[in-house]
Amino acid sequence: MVLTDAQRRANEKWHRNNRTRANYIAMRSSARSFIRNKSTLSDLEELELIIKNRKIELNSEK
Repeated sequence: MVLTDAQRRANEKWHRNNRTRANYIAMRSSARSFIRNKSTLSDLEELELIIKNRKIELNSEK
């Protein structure tokens, strides 16, 4: 997809003004891509444990 100069500038402005959100989206995308395309059974087992612990941590903050 070819972007016009105006679209490119608008995207750059959004990234500058929403750096935290843009980083979050990029990291989430990388994690999902890794899980879907590259992970091994061992990786998935480790990630399940990490996810379980993170859920407990988040629930205890409520």
